[in-house]
Amino acid sequence: MAVRAQYEHSSDIGVFAKLTNAYCLVAIGGSENFYSVFETELADVIPVVHTSIAGCRIIGRLTAGNRNGLLCPSSTTDQELQHVRNCLPDSVVVRRIDERLSALGNVVACNDYVALVHPDLDRESEEIIADTLKVEVFRQTVADNALVGSYSAFTNQGGLVHPQTKVESLDELSSLLQVPLVAGTVNRGSDVIGAGLVVNDWCAFAGLDTTSTEISVVENIFKLGGHQPSAIASSMHQSLVDSMT
Repeated sequence: MAVRAQYEHSSDIGVFAKLTNAYCLVAIGGSENFYSVFETELADVIPVVHTSIAGCRIIGRLTAGNRNGLLCPSSTTDQELQHVRNCLPDSVVVRRIDERLSALGNVVACNDYVALVHPDLDRESEEIIADTLKVEVFRQTVADNALVGSYSAFTNQGGLVHPQTKVESLDELSSLLQVPLVAGTVNRGSDVIGAGLVVNDWCAFAGLDTTSTEISVVENIFKLGGHQPSAIASSMHQSLVDSMT
């Protein structure tokens, strides 16, 4: 199931939220509508935590995480860290990381088993990511962009990447991650996938501007609602035919 949402008139909901299989972080200061969209879908299964990181609302871009852990930049305050720790399940390790590239959501893209990271990330940070998130770490680019977290979104079921990703790169990334990938867009043609989409193994939230065709691609590749990746081509074709007739 993919649901559309917006945060204070912004469709870049991936900037203001972080979703994994074990928890969901949402920025403070949003409207009740924004929170209710997440809580309706998730509250029965995983905690939805209202927080800021380093006094900022752009928590989706500042943090990286999966069901095993959550990494926050060194500028995160002690109170914020304690609040998040108190709200998350005990199995989730919350850790601050002293990294020059502090917008961790932009430089790390991961699921529960594999992480792609910015090629210039510190070696020490790479070890902390592997240790805290319990993942294999690969230094990669997506369509020649070093900000892997901005231009892709992955789960344990599939992944969506920058629309200009070459077929060879798509195959390489797919074999690293061991999940099917497709190149696509969100928010009516935006290539900044990480900003317009948050997704886990059973649910996705996309920006309000996302078209029905884009939603259909998201539902298919992430296998939401029982879709299979092979259905993507036929569903896109059907949408195009509908729009032309």
